[in-house]
Amino acid sequence: MERAHSDEREGRIGIVSVVIPAYNECATIAELLAQLRSVPWPTQIIVVDDGSSDGTTELLEAEAAAGTIELTVHPANRGKGAAIRSGLALVRGDVVVVQDADLEYQPADYPLLLAPIEQGIADVVYGSRFLGSHPGMYALHSVGNRILTMTCNVLFGSSLSDLETGYKVLSAEVARSLPLRSDRWGFDPEITARLLRRGYHIHEVPVTYSGRTFGDGKKISWKDGLIVVATLVRYRFFDRG
Repeated sequence: MERAHSDEREGRIGIVSVVIPAYNECATIAELLAQLRSVPWPTQIIVVDDGSSDGTTELLEAEAAAGTIELTVHPANRGKGAAIRSGLALVRGDVVVVQDADLEYQPADYPLLLAPIEQGIADVVYGSRFLGSHPGMYALHSVGNRILTMTCNVLFGSSLSDLETGYKVLSAEVARSLPLRSDRWGFDPEITARLLRRGYHIHEVPVTYSGRTFGDGKKISWKDGLIVVATLVRYRFFDRG
């Protein structure tokens, strides 16, 4: 269900479709949805429950029954990329925001993220943690992210500061044009590689990032970094689809 506001921004951007992949996020998803209700644009909130087993599914089913979100449920966990693809298939808006469910990224940053598209100066915007503040980010993760981003920049001739950001914003037209395939952590490097290969300039803006601990449910590991590198190499040299 689309939610409308009388805010002055209405009309300059039409509907903003927010795609949220969620896996075992019962502790944070309700607060995230509450924050999204204050976003000053008409929104289509799409949540894809990716095989959760902690009560997330039941919470989301109640939200869907109340008409506040559109919900797709994967019976088994298929990965972030697969969840985002399922969400993209439901998009009706003019702009797509990929939003993690864990509150590491704040919906309060939407005005910054959407401004370049509103102003007509970009079709793709990434929210960079390294241009903004990032309390709670593990030092090892910071170094790892910078290495992965540098690898992307070397391979594709880009100048990104944060390849692995969870805030990726695209016009719906661009999002629909990308033949995405990655099911799991290959999503971020795949979408970035495809955008760069097609000549899109990725406009970065600073966002606030509040990293959580592994005890709080953080899921990424060093093995995922290897997947990112392999994906970048694949889409640079081998897969030209």
